[in-house]
Amino acid sequence: MISKRTAEMTSFIVMDVLERANEMERAGVHIIHLEVGEPDFDTPACVKEAACRALEGGHTHYTHSLGLFELRVAISEYYLTTYGVSIDPDQVIVTSGSSPAIFLVFSALLEKDDQVIISDPHYACYPNFIKFVQGQPVTIRVYEEDGFQYRPESIQEKITAKTKAIFINSPSNPTGNLLSLSRMKAIAALADTPNAPYIVSDEIYHGLVYEGKEHSILEFTNHAFVVNGFSKLFAMTGLRLGYVIAPKPFVRPMQKLQQNFFISANAMVQHAGIAALKEAGEDVAGMKAIYDKRRRFMIARLKKIGFGITVEPTGAFYVFANARHISGDSYKLAFDILEKAHVGVAPGIDFGHNAEGYLRFSYANSLANIKEGMNRLETYLANRTSDHVE
Repeated sequence: MISKRTAEMTSFIVMDVLERANEMERAGVHIIHLEVGEPDFDTPACVKEAACRALEGGHTHYTHSLGLFELRVAISEYYLTTYGVSIDPDQVIVTSGSSPAIFLVFSALLEKDDQVIISDPHYACYPNFIKFVQGQPVTIRVYEEDGFQYRPESIQEKITAKTKAIFINSPSNPTGNLLSLSRMKAIAALADTPNAPYIVSDEIYHGLVYEGKEHSILEFTNHAFVVNGFSKLFAMTGLRLGYVIAPKPFVRPMQKLQQNFFISANAMVQHAGIAALKEAGEDVAGMKAIYDKRRRFMIARLKKIGFGITVEPTGAFYVFANARHISGDSYKLAFDILEKAHVGVAPGIDFGHNAEGYLRFSYANSLANIKEGMNRLETYLANRTSDHVE
C-alpha cells in the first residue's frame, strides 16, 4: 500500500503543464514556454570546462559528506564579499541542488506537528517538504498591494509554542518581488528572542535582482538557515548543485542525514561550482542584463493586454499577474491557454489558495519567443466568447 504522506502529496502543477506541452510538441504543435522557471541560457563556458577537467582528472568519487572543502571556502568567501557576512566553511553543507538542502533543514528541525510559517503565495513545493517530515505549514496571506511581502506583525500573530521556523524567499517564486530591508530586519528580530523560531531563507534567486538590492538574512541574525544553489544564477539547473548554511549545532545532525540519504553531492559538479563562483561573473552580468530587458518588455505587454500588475517585480525571472477578471479558475485557464493559444503558463493555484486567479509568467525565454507568446495571448483574450472558462 502506498504511504499516506505520499498519496496525499500534491502534484507540482507547473510540471503537469510542461508535460502536456511536451505531448503537444511531439504531435507537431509549436509551444511558447512561459511556464517553467529555468534559465534558457547555456551554462557558462568556464563552468563546463571546469566540469570536464574534473571528469578527465578522475574526480568521479565520493567527496566529504559536507562537500569539497575548496567549494565550501568559495561559498564562504562569496557571502563575505557579497553581503559582508563571515561564515565558517564548516557551516556549509553542499547538496545536490537546493531541494535536498530544504529537506535536510526540515528533517533536522521539525518534530511531528511542529509548525513552519510560509507565505501565501509561496513556492509550490514548500508545503510538501514540511508535510513529508510530519510538520505543519501555517500560511500567512500576503497581498498584491504590498508587493506580496510579509507583514511582520502578521507573522508575530501566528507564532505559537509549536512554531519552529519562519520561511522566507526573497526574491520570491512565484512573484518576483523582494522583501524590503525594513521588513526583513523586522522578521529577523522575531528570531532574536528567547525560544524564537529559526528563519529559513531560500536565497536561490539572489543575484537576479534588477532594481534595489537583495539582502541575506545572515546580515541581520545568526538564528537562521540559508538555502542557496547554482541552478538559477549560473544556469546550472541540470548539474544539480546547492548548499545550506546552518547554525553550528545543526551541522553534525544534518551531516548524518546527508551521509545516510545522499552520501555527497556530485564530485565533478562541485569543481564546476568553484569555477562558477570565481570565474563566471561576466557571464552572470550578461544574462542578468538580458533578463532585465525581457522583464521590462513582458510587464509592459501584460499590462497592455489587460493583466493586473500592481507592484512590478524586480527579481528572479517571473511576473505574477492578476487574471481574476478573466477567470476565477487559474488551473482551467492555464490549460485553456495552452490548448488554444499554445502558450505555457503556470496557474496561480499551484502557489497557494491566495494565489488563485493569478498566472505566473516566466521570462526565462528569448525575447522573440516572449513577443510571440504575448501576441498569442492577446489574440486568445480577444477571441474569448461568453462561454469562456469560469
